[in-house]
Amino acid sequence: MRVVAVMNYKGGVGKTTLTANLGAVAASRGLRVLLLDLDPQTNLTFSFFSIDDWHHRLKDTHRTIKQWYEDDVPGRETPLAGLVVTPERVNQALDGTGGCVDLISSHLGLIDIDLELAARLGGATTLETSKRKFLDLHDCLRRALRDDFFAGYDLVLIDCAPNFGIVTKTAIVASEHILVPAKADYLSTLGLDYLGGNCADLVQQFNDFVQHKGGSSAHEPIDPGFLGVVFTMVQVYAQRLTAAQQRYVDEVQANSQVPVLKSYIRNNTTYFGDAGESGVPAMLRATRRDEVVREFDELADEVLGALALSGDRR
Repeated sequence: MRVVAVMNYKGGVGKTTLTANLGAVAASRGLRVLLLDLDPQTNLTFSFFSIDDWHHRLKDTHRTIKQWYEDDVPGRETPLAGLVVTPERVNQALDGTGGCVDLISSHLGLIDIDLELAARLGGATTLETSKRKFLDLHDCLRRALRDDFFAGYDLVLIDCAPNFGIVTKTAIVASEHILVPAKADYLSTLGLDYLGGNCADLVQQFNDFVQHKGGSSAHEPIDPGFLGVVFTMVQVYAQRLTAAQQRYVDEVQANSQVPVLKSYIRNNTTYFGDAGESGVPAMLRATRRDEVVREFDELADEVLGALALSGDRR
């Protein structure tokens, strides 16, 4: 199983659309995919379930990730496996491929969880207790995903919130790889190195605590690596990015510590304008192989190849 965090500090960069469609394309190639929605906006969840379905089947029955993080120790009373749901419409579209898409739903109230988690880190009377609390909390999602239940999945994609709060940090600790969607503009690329630096700082702090004598032997060091930046919502003319956008891509390639993938995804309201309405990601609804479909296939090739995941290209 490969675990990938999909994140960027900047919202509005196509992060959720990328996660839903990349997961769907991977599943269409025969892979078993789990999507984990950690963004309080809950848009990934609403890409597969209507708001009414979410209320009656997930929110009102306490089957969202919010309930899991609300436990005194996340997952102590609410097993993560019990939150997994199988969206019907997307899996009907996948019938015959051998793959599947499952989901763990987010909740609009997840936005308040970071403050609650931060409060739990306080109150330690010794340095060793403080380190143990830090490790136990930040490692909670990785430990949960090691349950035998999740061994049957080939790929877990975690849709992170556009921040660096504790919930997002638990996703980074749980992940082997980080994928960064970005628009080719000033604001979307501005924070890439800051993101890379914060991830490096988190990894160093976590591993220092593990290695220190005050760290718990129940925790292992982490080493999540960047798969790279994938530029989304780009404008393409004559098979090339516009000069203005290419300039930002070149700057990131030359100056950023975060690598850039070869693949990109163009802006296309025909495919993505009604994202979520049908409950089936656009790449599974495509009736013809055009440039957008080709670009997602190439992105899937690049990402799945880097993850050493095989799948029949259809």
